[in-house]
Amino acid sequence: MGPRARSVLAVLLVGVVVACETVPYTGRTQIMLLPETAEWQMGLDSYQQILQKARLSRDPAQTEQVRRVGLRIAQATGRSDYRWEFNVIDDKQANAFCLPGGKVAVYTGILPITRDDAGLAAVLGHEAAHAIARHGGERVSQTLLVQTGLVATQAALARRDPRTVQTVTALLGAGVTVGLLLPWSRGQESEADHLGLIYMARAGYHPSAARDLWVRMAGAARGRARPPEFLSTHPAEATRIRQIEAWMPEALRYYQPR
Repeated sequence: MGPRARSVLAVLLVGVVVACETVPYTGRTQIMLLPETAEWQMGLDSYQQILQKARLSRDPAQTEQVRRVGLRIAQATGRSDYRWEFNVIDDKQANAFCLPGGKVAVYTGILPITRDDAGLAAVLGHEAAHAIARHGGERVSQTLLVQTGLVATQAALARRDPRTVQTVTALLGAGVTVGLLLPWSRGQESEADHLGLIYMARAGYHPSAARDLWVRMAGAARGRARPPEFLSTHPAEATRIRQIEAWMPEALRYYQPR
């Protein structure tokens, strides 16, 4: 390994040592190279750009439900320092998101699947968990680490034939995607399901509603062509249902009906 590769690796290792965080409840250690305040600003900027281009729902009942359930989930997370905001976007896609700092949007296309407050709480608990666990910052950190590793590899191969360097780098990139980045993404989704189950229970919604939601989600997705799970950013619905059932006893310890 040449001097350049060694210096890149040294910077990489120092970053790993000084930037470890722990996810609430799961206790998982994660590498974090961004300060949380930087994540919040990035989340706010992205949120404002999305809302400027989106068509917000004009249905007051939809907006009231999302904000009412959302505020209960927000309180259950214990993160009163977040500037929570909840909006409903008029769009047929069955989706929702929460950006760093608590900026949440729900697409109207998912509301027929959530059906009621408890189903919506399962979605909002999951999305809030992404922000609480700092999954966005972690993804940025993971990407930086992977890119640094590829640069170090290129530096180590610098004296070899350029075509060899290009081939090796391409193979490593593909291997990193399938072997690291996609499993990391699926792991984050599962972790958000896990934390979301606890948050909805703490907010007073029975966690079994999360399992019911994913049964309905599986039904809504039936017949759609999708890649196999190992090539996907998300676990399959059957995997999520199985995991939620395994976490149910833990979540029930936090459940207090209102």
